[in-house]
Order: sequence, then structure tokens, then C-alpha cells
Amino acid sequence: MTGSTKTSEPPRIRLVFQLERAELPRLYDELARFHKGVKRVGRLRALAYEGLLVQQGVLKLPGQASSEATGSIGFDGDGAEITNGLFDPAIDDRDGP
Repeated sequence: MTGSTKTSEPPRIRLVFQLERAELPRLYDELARFHKGVKRVGRLRALAYEGLLVQQGVLKLPGQASSEATGSIGFDGDGAEITNGLFDPAIDDRDGP
């Protein structure tokens, strides 16, 4: 036994996963921009970390209301810009015969 106590680091987390475009198209398209390897892994790491910061309330999304509750997301306004045009005719129908 040695007399020195060594602080051990937490073990690494290694992830191996498959992602099909049908599951999460936006994420798939974003990651597909990069060739396999370090850049793709780095982008996934950045997206995951930024998402965690938003979820915990450290970062705010544009238009996101201030909230005292950690992890909650609220938005200023009535959301009209989100639903604007929801009940309009389809684009194909607007041109008419």
C-alpha cells in the first residue's frame, strides 16, 4: 500500500449509436454534413451541451421568456407568429385554376 491518496477521475462515457433519418430528420441532416469522425462527434457534443444548457435555463432561446423555474421553457407573446397561416389554404390551392 502506498501512503499517497490519489484522486481518481470519473470513468469515460463511450457511446455508440445508430441514427436513422426517419427518427430525427433535422439532427440527421445536421450530422450528415460532416464526414465520419472527429468533426461529426464534435458537432454532436456541441448540440447536446447547448441543449442541456437551454434545458437547465443557463441559455435562453430567442423569444424565450425569463423563468424562475429551471428547465421550463416559456415564450413571450401570444404565439401568433408560430400559428400564423395555420388555417390558410394549402400553397397549391392559393394559385387557383
